[in-house]
Amino acid sequence: MAQPPHYPADVLARAANIRLIGFDVDGTLTDGGLLFGSDGHEQKCFHVQDGLGLVLLRHAGIATALVSARNSAVTAARGRELKIPHLHIGETRKLDCIRKLAAESGLSMDAVAFMGDDLPDLATLRAVGLAIVPADAHAWVMPAAHWVTPRTAGHGAARDACDLLLHAQDRVQAILQHGEHP
Repeated sequence: MAQPPHYPADVLARAANIRLIGFDVDGTLTDGGLLFGSDGHEQKCFHVQDGLGLVLLRHAGIATALVSARNSAVTAARGRELKIPHLHIGETRKLDCIRKLAAESGLSMDAVAFMGDDLPDLATLRAVGLAIVPADAHAWVMPAAHWVTPRTAGHGAARDACDLLLHAQDRVQAILQHGEHP
């Protein structure tokens, strides 16, 4: 079996306690590019490994949320396809949303992680137990991160975050023994 990635001890300790993780979408689950057809319909590109990572978290009992300020039918469709239990599309008050989800789940903010990439995510990144940003996050939010993913947004960064949680919570061996995704 391949060696797990090296994670700092403090990051692993934080990740071991996470029961809910929220993800910004544009610039986190996508590369941040927005494509509009001539008919005005929006298109986005999502990485399949990120999607599988979110599914693996669900099967490991870690709740997931998409929290996006953009009101996007494409994002909503992707969230439904992945069976994300908490879809908050058009949510401009991300920190309030994450606090409410934590409270409804009976969780302290130390048991919550969030992955974001730019200023609309900064307050949330500062408030959670584990703040994650993709490798290409804006420089202004980097200092708020407990961990920076090795990959960039829309190119597997969210999967890196999922894998971190799965490693920290000793779930990887069971997934590998199963031999296929759930």
